Amino acid sequence: MPQLICDRLTLGYEGRIVSTGVSFEVDAGDYVCILGENGSGKSTLIKAILNLKVPMAGKVILGEGLSRAGIGYLPQQTAAQRDFPASVWEIVISGSLNRIGRRPFFSHAQRKQAQENMRRLQVDSLARRCFAELSGGQQHRVLLARALGATDRMLVLDEPASGLDPQITDEMYSLIKDLNRSGLSIIMVSHDTQAALRDASHILHLGNTSLFWGTARDYERSDIGRAYLSRKGMEA
Repeated sequence: MPQLICDRLTLGYEGRIVSTGVSFEVDAGDYVCILGENGSGKSTLIKAILNLKVPMAGKVILGEGLSRAGIGYLPQQTAAQRDFPASVWEIVISGSLNRIGRRPFFSHAQRKQAQENMRRLQVDSLARRCFAELSGGQQHRVLLARALGATDRMLVLDEPASGLDPQITDEMYSLIKDLNRSGLSIIMVSHDTQAALRDASHILHLGNTSLFWGTARDYERSDIGRAYLSRKGMEA
């Protein structure tokens, strides 16, 4: 069974429908990029997958032992998050909160995993630093390490490179690709079409009437993909 099934979802906010008939399946190890114009329901879909928002119609089904508490989530970063007065270690270990159950403390295994995630994202040397004092790129690495604390199966990312300069953006995408190669499924909202076509195994394109689900290569050849790439100034 796939890890995730979205079955005929209708997405909207404030009573307004933005996408209908959204159906797709994510298998273990897939790398899915969600594309579409602003207001097409990309972030709304992410919230539906995480059970933070109920879709207007349709259903989200989790399989292969996956639970919503076991999905790592990296939301769009806000100004308040950038100024959060906590240490890097406190930020990263908090990613395991959904896994501690009724225990009043983190287990040795969870602490060890947090340390490993920090090494993996190359922020272990920053453990005692205040999160608010870090550069934008460092903060994104710390938040990605935090998201890994919730999962070893699936990461859901909403514009993870937003606000980063080109070099740091490339480094972030490289880290995400490496995580995917290690076995993690990736679902990522992105406006970076070039990176999506380069890295993703599958593309989900959302719009009021224009929907696409399939491989990245098939998306490039589709009418929807050609039209979108043309608007983005890319050759289809």
